[in-house]
Amino acid sequence: MNYGAGPSHLPSSSSSSSDDETFSHYVEQWEEDMKQWEEEDEILARLYVANNKIMAYFSKEEEKPKRIGSVPGHLVINRGREEGNSRFYNDYFSNNPTYGANLFRRRFRMQRSLFLRIVDAVREHDNYFVQKVDGVGRLGLSTLQKVTAAFRMLAYGAPPDSTDEYVRIGESTVIECLKRFCRAIVEVYGDEYLRSPNTDDVARLLQKGEERGFPGMLGSLDCMHWEWKNCPTAWAGQYSGRHGGPTIILEAVASYDLWIWHAFFGLPGSNNDINVLQASNLFDNLTQGITPPAHYTIQGKNYDVGYYLADGIYPKWPTLVQTISKSEDKKKQYFAMMQEACRKDVERAFGVLQSRFAIIKGPARFWDKRTLHDIMTTCIIMHNMIIEDERDEQEDIIVSTPPSISNVEDIGTNDAERFRQFLTRHKKFKDKEAYFALRNALIEHL
Repeated sequence: MNYGAGPSHLPSSSSSSSDDETFSHYVEQWEEDMKQWEEEDEILARLYVANNKIMAYFSKEEEKPKRIGSVPGHLVINRGREEGNSRFYNDYFSNNPTYGANLFRRRFRMQRSLFLRIVDAVREHDNYFVQKVDGVGRLGLSTLQKVTAAFRMLAYGAPPDSTDEYVRIGESTVIECLKRFCRAIVEVYGDEYLRSPNTDDVARLLQKGEERGFPGMLGSLDCMHWEWKNCPTAWAGQYSGRHGGPTIILEAVASYDLWIWHAFFGLPGSNNDINVLQASNLFDNLTQGITPPAHYTIQGKNYDVGYYLADGIYPKWPTLVQTISKSEDKKKQYFAMMQEACRKDVERAFGVLQSRFAIIKGPARFWDKRTLHDIMTTCIIMHNMIIEDERDEQEDIIVSTPPSISNVEDIGTNDAERFRQFLTRHKKFKDKEAYFALRNALIEHL
C-alpha cells in the first residue's frame, strides 16, 4: 500500500479558507437564532405568568359578594328593629300609650282587645310570628311588628315598602308576613266567621225581617268586582268584563247588621250575576236538606224556607225576591221602594268592607290568585269579627238551641230515594209559580 501523499492529494490554500468562512457564517447564524429563541421563550414565560395573575384576580372578583351580608348580594340595613319595636309598643300598647283608644280604632279598624286576640291566635297557629333570636344573639322582629305590617297593607292598601320607616321591616319580609297572616286567619277563624246561619242566627234574622216588613228574609244578595291589576296577560280576556280591565267577582249575602253570611270569590269578571249564582254554593245546604228551619207566616200561609232580596238580573226563584220596576200600582210601588231599601244592606256591607280594608278597594297587585283569595277571605272574616265585637248586645235574641238535626231524611234511606228527594227540593226552590205567589203575598202584607 502506498501511504505517501503526493502533491496532487493536498487541498489548495484557496479552498480551505472558503470552507472556514462558510462554517463561521453558519455558527454566527446559529448563535443569533438561539439568542432570538431565548428572547421569545422569556417573553412567552412572562406572558404566561401575567395571564395566570389576571385569571386569578378575576376569579376572586367573581367569588367576592357585591355587597356584604349574610346572603351574597343582599344589602344589609341596620334598621334598628329593637328600637322600632320599643317605640311602637309605647305608642299603642303600653299602660299609658301615646295614641289612645280612638286613634287605635281608627288606624287598626278594631278595638285593641280584638287586635291582641288576633295577634295571640296567629302567633299560636304559625311559629313564623314568634319572636326569635338570630345567630349573633339579637332579637328578631316581634309578633306585633309582623302583624302590624300586614294590617297596614290590608287597612290602608299601602305598598309593602311604605311600612319600613315606622315598623322597621323590609319589603320582602312584609309581603311574606301578609301572606302568612292571611293564611293563618283563614285557617283559625274561617269555620267560625264564614259559617252559614245556625238555628239561633236564623231566628234572629227572621225576627228582624218581620220588623222591617219582610217575614222570612234572611239577607240580601249581590256581587262586587275587584280589579286585578297584575292579571296574567293570557287570562286578561277571560277576566275582563263590562268594567274594562280584568276583575274578580265576589258574591255575598249580608244581613241588616252588615254581617256577611255567604262569600263566594274567584270567578272571572266576564261572568254576570246569574253565572256566578249557578257556580256558587249558596243553596247547596238547601238542596241537601240540612239547612236550619225558617218557619214564618205571610197572609195566613206557612213557609219553611227563607229567601234573600236581590235585584232584577237574578232568576225568579222563591228563594230570591226581586223588586218590581215601572209599575203604576201603588202597592207595587211601595213594595219596590221597601224592597230596594232593604236590599241595600249588601251594598252597604261592600262599602264598609272596602272602607275598612282599602287593599280590596284599589287594584290587586299580586300575581297569584290564591293569595288574592286569602286576602279577600281575611278581610271578610275580620269584618265579621269587628261587627261581633262592636254589636249592641241588646239586639241579640237569646234562643235555646235545639238538639242538632243530622238530616231531615232518614239516614238509612237508600241512594235512589235520597236522589229523588234531592231532585224534589231542587225543583221546589226553583218553582217560578211559587215565586210569584210569595211576592204577591209580600205585596199584600206590606
